[in-house]
Amino acid sequence: MDHCRFSTNSYKLTLSEVCGFISIPVYIALQIINKGGILMIIIGEKVNGTIPSVKKAIEARDEEFIRNLAMNQVDAGADYIDVCASTAPEFEVETLKWLMDIVQDAVDKPLCIDSPNAKTIEAVFKYAKTPGLINSVSEEGNKCEVIYPMIQGTAWEVIGLTCDNKGIPSDVKTRIDITKILVEKAQKYDITPDRIHIDPLVMALSTDNASLMSFVETTRTIKEMYPTIKVTSGLSNISFGMPLRKVVNQGFLTIAAFVGMDSAIMDPCNRDMLATLLATEALLQKDKHCRKYNTAYRKNKIGPIK
Repeated sequence: MDHCRFSTNSYKLTLSEVCGFISIPVYIALQIINKGGILMIIIGEKVNGTIPSVKKAIEARDEEFIRNLAMNQVDAGADYIDVCASTAPEFEVETLKWLMDIVQDAVDKPLCIDSPNAKTIEAVFKYAKTPGLINSVSEEGNKCEVIYPMIQGTAWEVIGLTCDNKGIPSDVKTRIDITKILVEKAQKYDITPDRIHIDPLVMALSTDNASLMSFVETTRTIKEMYPTIKVTSGLSNISFGMPLRKVVNQGFLTIAAFVGMDSAIMDPCNRDMLATLLATEALLQKDKHCRKYNTAYRKNKIGPIK
């Protein structure tokens, strides 16, 4: 691949020179060389019953509130809308279908169907109008055995959590081992790595000072093993229990994007987080001529409210 060249107005570098010059893996250098390359996939997180205002809207069956949540996230740049009921198990299927119907009528973005119960996802899967994202599978229970056959032969993608029946591992090696199992099981159903978003499950910095570096090492290793796989994360997990959580989340987003994270479960309506994401993409040469960043500023989506 050394014939690929990284160019600016003043100099040119080969791929190997780029990697050596700024000490980054080949897969990241390829992203940098591909100017205007793939932007971060935004999974809007706000239609979630664990959020008090959403829980209240679900209980009151407030369709307008849910509709506005979906539309505002899409307007801010969401590529998927996560829908999570988080109700009592006996009401989850009914509530999740209700949320899906409202969101699909309101916006034209695909859903991210979110439930810890694979059988719940299986029950509502048929109500999705277009292929989207399943959240999630893991090595906990029989989730892969339920979800993978369901999305075989479709364009659906899936989030894979690096946990098993023992919980979330504290070491990188076990996370990698679980990733291998998830990918190998997927291949049995013709689900290729590019349809999988692996979530390394970053831990709270307040309880694990090495959480970010574990995430970085896990991400780099996964990307080197499976170059086409996607890596994702919820942005707010790392700051749990910390003061000034927004600052910690912004720092995490920047570093995670640099080491290869492809998608983020986030609130795109948070102007500071969106600004951080767009600035990071511009710095990583994923936003040609900074067009997306500048457009967002002109449209008053980032920066001080005008």
